Amino acid sequence: MTDFLLPDRRQFLKSTAAAMLASQSLTAFGATTADYPLKDRLYKTLKIGMVGVKGTLTEKFQAAKEAGFAAIEMNAPGMDVAETKKAILESGLPVDGTVNSTHWGTRHSDPDPEVRAKALDSLTGAIRDTHAVGGHTVLLVVGHGKDGSEKEVWERSVENIAKAIPVAATYGIVIAFENVWNQFLYDHDGDSNQTAEKWKKYVDEFHSPWVGMQFDIGNHWKYGSMGDWIRTLDKRIVKLDVKGFSREKGSFTKIGEGDLDFADVRKALTEINFYGYCAAEVGGGDMERLKEISANMDRVFNLT
Repeated sequence: MTDFLLPDRRQFLKSTAAAMLASQSLTAFGATTADYPLKDRLYKTLKIGMVGVKGTLTEKFQAAKEAGFAAIEMNAPGMDVAETKKAILESGLPVDGTVNSTHWGTRHSDPDPEVRAKALDSLTGAIRDTHAVGGHTVLLVVGHGKDGSEKEVWERSVENIAKAIPVAATYGIVIAFENVWNQFLYDHDGDSNQTAEKWKKYVDEFHSPWVGMQFDIGNHWKYGSMGDWIRTLDKRIVKLDVKGFSREKGSFTKIGEGDLDFADVRKALTEINFYGYCAAEVGGGDMERLKEISANMDRVFNLT
């Protein structure tokens, strides 16, 4: 694959990651859309499953590019590497990373060591496939609270995921943990005053530059200040996922809808000197819908 299609890998690892969400009520937080612009800092990407345009993989890549996205995320293992390389070359749209395709059902925190071994095989396979198509990150859900106590889930997942770090280092791929509603490292029934301190300690447990966060702000606005979570996680954030959320309604929303404090999110991203990719993770659709998502990201991150 030709190098000109992709950002420099070393520069990516130095600056890393992607962006954040926005709210319809920015002025309610004492800010305007002109505050803390992220233009030339944040690069829009999206999940391949969001592209509802019919056609070949190349045509899907072309649609994402036409809608205004700078890259796209694939699922791994499971993608056709040769077809993906072809789509990259024919569309000019790079793959910035992948999502581990088995991480919910085959978990690193599972009590069964055979399941954990399968989870490790899946992760290392995803790392190799991601490298093959020029990506930089593999998004990973580290486990689930239903697999045991917090201590058990912590210890099992850290031990298992750590076995993949030599492979990640060999191929230059960051294992990027996503904060999700998996009943781990937060109180699922708790209030909105929770912090990211446990996540900070968890990432630091690996003592590796090949482990970081693909931080999803929309996922945990229900549980805490996303600006403060960003400040706490700081350089551990290598990439971002974006969606909207309404505390008032207790539900996820389109990007830019709901009551997320996106002005503070932008401020926090500026404070930690964040550069990199932000992946939309919302309901996708046809070209009209893809352009809407792209425009929503432009607006909430002040990219234009």
